[in-house]
Parts: sequence; C-alpha cells; structure tokens
Amino acid sequence: MPIYEYKGLSKAGKNVRGTLDAENVRAARTKLKKDGIYVVDLRDKTKAAIKKNKKPGGGKSVGVEDLSSTTRQLAVLLKANIPLVESLAATADQVENPTLKEAISDIKNMVNEGSSFYKGLSKYPKIFDTTFVSMCEAGETSGTLDVILVRLAEFTEAQNELNSKVKSAMLYPVIMFLFTMGMLSVLFIFVIPKMQTIFESAEMELPWYTNAVIGFSSILVNYWWLVLAGGIGSAIVFRTWKSSPAGSKQYDAILLKLPVVGRLARMVAVSRFTRTLSTLLQGGVPMLGAMDIVKNVVGNDVLARAIIQARDNISEGESIAGPLKKSEQFPPIVIHMISIGEKTGELENMLTQVSDSYDFQVKTQISGLTALLEPVMIIMMGIAIGVIVFSIMLPMFDMANMAG
Repeated sequence: MPIYEYKGLSKAGKNVRGTLDAENVRAARTKLKKDGIYVVDLRDKTKAAIKKNKKPGGGKSVGVEDLSSTTRQLAVLLKANIPLVESLAATADQVENPTLKEAISDIKNMVNEGSSFYKGLSKYPKIFDTTFVSMCEAGETSGTLDVILVRLAEFTEAQNELNSKVKSAMLYPVIMFLFTMGMLSVLFIFVIPKMQTIFESAEMELPWYTNAVIGFSSILVNYWWLVLAGGIGSAIVFRTWKSSPAGSKQYDAILLKLPVVGRLARMVAVSRFTRTLSTLLQGGVPMLGAMDIVKNVVGNDVLARAIIQARDNISEGESIAGPLKKSEQFPPIVIHMISIGEKTGELENMLTQVSDSYDFQVKTQISGLTALLEPVMIIMMGIAIGVIVFSIMLPMFDMANMAG
C-alpha cells in the first residue's frame, strides 16, 4: 500500500503536514477529508523513493527516545490483544518522527500482505538493528512478541542512558580544552606580537623563556597555514589508521591498556555485552545466535575476538564461562557470576545483575573523573597562561626599572 505525504489546512486554519497510507490518491484524500483537513499538496512517497532508488526512510536513522517510546506503545497495544496490523496502524498514527512513521506504515503494509513482522523490520537496518530484529523474530515465533517488545524498550532505554552519561562526561573536558586553546591562540597571535614590537624598540636582551614564547608566537603568526595543515593532516592520518582493519585492532588494544580510560572502556564494553546477551536470551534467541550478535555491540575488537572464540568453543559443547576466562579479557567477577548462572539455570538474571552493577560503576567512575578533571583543567590552563604572562611581564618590569 503506498505511503502519501500531505500538506493541508486544518478546520482552525492551521498548516498541517504528515504522512498516511492509502490504496490510492482518492482514498488518501477521503481519509484526510474525514479528519477535517483541506488538502493543499499530496504526493506518493513510495514512488518518489523508488525514483531515487532507495527505500522510504531506509537510509536514515532514528533517535533512541523515539524508537523506545514507539516500541513500548506497540507492546501495550499487542498486550491488549489488538491484532498486529491494527496495532502497527495505531502506532504509526501516534509517531511524530516522519522517518519512523514511514517505516512503521510500510511494515504494517508488509504484514497485512502476509509478510513476517521481523522481515519488515529487517528492511530498515538503520532504524532496527540486528538485536532488535532477532528478538522480534524469536518473539513472533514463540507468540510472546508483546513481552519481547517491552524488554526491547527497557534495553534501549538502559543503553541510551549509559551512552548519554559517557557523552555528557566527555563534554566538559572538550569545552574546557577548546576554551583554553582559544585563550592561548589570542595571546600568541594578537598580544605577544605587540609586546615583541615594544621589546625590539627598547633594544633590550630578553631571557631564554621569553624568546621561546616569542618564537612560538612568530611561528603561529607567520606559518599558521602550515600549523593548520599539519593538524588537519594528522587528524586525517589518525582517522584513516583507526578505520583500517589493522589500525582498529591496534587502537582497541591500546585503549584497553590505558591507565584510567582503559578500565572505563572495558567496563562499558562488559556492560553492553552482558545486558545485550541477557536481553537476547530472555527473548528466546539461541545462545550461538546471541553470541553472533553481541560481538558487534561491545565496540572493541579485542573483546569481540574473545567473544567469537568463546562462541566457537560453545558450539563444540563447552560452557560460556570457560572460554571467556581463557581470553583473560573479562573481569574475574563477571566470569564467576556467569559460571554460577550456568550452574543454577539463572544465567539471564546473573547477566542482568552484572550489567546493572557495571552501569552503576561506570556512572560512579565517570562522576569521579568529571569532578577530578575540572580542577585539573583549570590548573593546566592557569599554568599555561601564567607561563606566558611571566615570560612577558618580567621583561616589562626590567624595562620599567631601566627607565626609572
């Protein structure tokens, strides 16, 4: 069924726009007329997408909050025993995000024509990742799709909360660094050259540290293009190296060995691993299939290779705790709790507990680092500016004494 994009006027005279699905243009206009909308413009988005050789919404991603709320709405409707097609139609009407609205409407049409729900989801990989599709496939097969969607909503919200915490913690140091660089640039490019002119007119001998500051200032003023090109070139080289297969492996290995950042990166990866694996297993996804999925969510090549090795060993009949312990990449407490979970048949619950514990530790450590970084950044900025001021002001005092 085609998806139409419309622009029109409401009964109150306000401009309205949105999307809806209908059998043809006439049916679309009839639907809008019943809703009290005077149509100004009506276009078939499906045909437009085909002309551009892409699926509607297929190349765009959707925010986590929109995806989570939509998933929860759909779960509530299914739990109320409303058929899947009607639930998807009602959900599409409630969604405000145009990309997600198009996707849900298209999936509803596919399901209405006899396709599986999870196959409709797989048509939009930028919106619904492998974890989402696999869990919905398991839920659809077992008849527990409503329960699975609730778990997916909770899982998405938990992952989003952790990622937001990490990003917000990085924001302050970045702002402070940029502010410091801006202050130093102003001093080196505008202030110091003027002071250099004064010193040259006085024909006085300057100390080595003042000459060093003036020399660095001259480089920035006269060869700023070279410094800028060097910085951009270094960034390009680093990104190229990091995005290459060999460079990515080296970067991930180095990251895990760093003093403070490495421990934090490992904790975040372990949290993602345990929560995703727990969610998949609770959703009815087989262990081997779940391990294939979680290797892609840890965000670190070293840990991903350890999971792949563990998956291969599990396929040969081993437990999950043993291979993970051999890799020496997972903390002992994680291995211990997984081992207990396997023995007691409570693996999913143990994995959830591990994830909750590591989420809490990550948040605590990030809060501590943020509190520590604030004075450290201020001290570093003060030292840098203090050195410059000292290097310039001391010769000025000498000039004043000579004049006196």
